[in-house]
Amino acid sequence: MKFEVEFYKTENGKEPIAEFLDSLDNKMAAKLVGLMEILEEKGTELRMPYSEHLEEGIFELRCKQGSNITRVLYFFFVGRKIIVTNGFVKKTQKTPPKEIKLAKERRADWIRRYKED
Repeated sequence: MKFEVEFYKTENGKEPIAEFLDSLDNKMAAKLVGLMEILEEKGTELRMPYSEHLEEGIFELRCKQGSNITRVLYFFFVGRKIIVTNGFVKKTQKTPPKEIKLAKERRADWIRRYKED
């Protein structure tokens, strides 16, 4: 059974991940969307080099296009949902702690708003 990728939405309806995808060049954006489709198929089975668990249930989807590297952070939610929280262009060896913190904050916000559904 497939998973469903959903973009995190802020309370005012913004989708930071959609804005991030729009900021990328077409090839990178297309590759990232393709990876999200693979993530929907494989879900929790998707492993390195495409996906890696970072900490406390936050995962990263790893995308490389030429010399450019992007990452998209996500978490799993009940009902086979995958919530994509934020993305960034990777410039350093390690995932910046502020990106992981942002993913955790958005997860807490999402759960607070949607757990009744």
